Amino acid sequence: MGSQLPDSGPKRPNGAREAEILALLQGAGTALTPGEVTERLGGELTYSSVVTILGRMHAKELLNRTRRGRAYAYAPVTDDAGFAARRMHTVLAERPDRQTVLARFADDLSSSDAELLRQLLDQAP
Repeated sequence: MGSQLPDSGPKRPNGAREAEILALLQGAGTALTPGEVTERLGGELTYSSVVTILGRMHAKELLNRTRRGRAYAYAPVTDDAGFAARRMHTVLAERPDRQTVLARFADDLSSSDAELLRQLLDQAP
C-alpha cells in the first residue's frame, strides 16, 4: 500500500475540517497565513489542502483575508456567537413562514432564556 499523506485516513463529516480551522483562527487572535495554519495543525493537513479550505471558507464569507507578502492572511469575520446568529438568520430566511418558526422557537425557550430575550428586545433601538 504506500505511505499515507497527512490528510488521508478516515473521512471526516462535511464541515469538520472547516470547523477545526475556524476554531484555530478564532483562538489565534490574529490573521494567519496558510503556512501558519498548516504549522499549527501539526502536519495534519498538507499546505495545498489548507489553501483550498481557506479559499472555500473565504468564498462562503466566513473569513476575511488580507495580503501578507506573497500570501493571504485569514481571520474570521465574527466570533462564535456571531456565527451562531448568522446560522439562525439563515434558517429564518429559508422558511416561508417566519412567524411560525419564531413562535415555535419562543415556545421552546426556557423561562430564563425567554426573560433574557425579552430584556434584549427591550434594549433594541
